[in-house]
Amino acid sequence: MVEARFVKRLMALCFVTSLFLAAQPAKPGLLSADALKKVVPAAYFFGGQSAPVQMRNSGGFRTPGGKLVLAGLVDTSGYATDMAAKYQGFLIAETKLNIQGSDLGAGAYGFGFTKDGKFLVMDVGTNELIGVSAKLDEDLKRPVPLKIVEESGGYRLYAGKQWVSLSVR
Repeated sequence: MVEARFVKRLMALCFVTSLFLAAQPAKPGLLSADALKKVVPAAYFFGGQSAPVQMRNSGGFRTPGGKLVLAGLVDTSGYATDMAAKYQGFLIAETKLNIQGSDLGAGAYGFGFTKDGKFLVMDVGTNELIGVSAKLDEDLKRPVPLKIVEESGGYRLYAGKQWVSLSVR
């Protein structure tokens, strides 16, 4: 009888603790691999097609207000050569962003780093919205296809050694 009451109290305490922990707001900053698995889409619709997302080449962050910003590369093999040359991935922002000095509203977009050093953002209808100069990080030791790095109040979106700054508006 005593053990049954103890077990019930322990279970109630565990339940209340789990509710408390679940109610805690998520921390701002870069998302962990586990967090990305929960929010990055498996496929992304752009330009009339749906392409598989490369989870290993996806990243994101949470703003101090709890909003998400996600970016990832997609398999563009089904796209026309001219489109695949400027569209490499998706950008989903639940808040306004400033990208290398240009403002972008909350929404879902396609993006790409071009061979001539530009970073393009397009709406899902492939209309170009932003075209800014990307920067080159020659000192980057191990470039990867895509990553997001936190930097003094903002972020850098890297594709290889090319990058653009992202900040929340």
